[in-house]
Amino acid sequence: MRRRRTDRLSFHPLPTAVTKADLIDQIASGTGLTKIETEAVVNGFIALLKAGLKRGERIDLRGFGTFRVQLRAARTARNPRTNEEIEVPAQYVPVFKPSREFRNAVDEAMKAKQAHE
Repeated sequence: MRRRRTDRLSFHPLPTAVTKADLIDQIASGTGLTKIETEAVVNGFIALLKAGLKRGERIDLRGFGTFRVQLRAARTARNPRTNEEIEVPAQYVPVFKPSREFRNAVDEAMKAKQAHE
């Protein structure tokens, strides 16, 4: 396992990931719905999001951001072990662009958190 060099840069440990189960627990406790009902809502939202993107639709969630599909151009990559060039074909990928309001809220929260450390 490689160790990171932290002496050059200030080290900020990455926060732990919030899982789908964590989201379901938090939404259920905040809304009064059961976990089973909440899981159905979350799964339904994710399914609709995926279906819309598969159709090439743009999904706007005001105050949160926009999901859309973008064409990633073909490119030439290099295998770092063998130094061999590899052609990577063009592909469509889902992308998310957070809203300005959301970006600003995250920025302010992280700066406030950093100031308290």
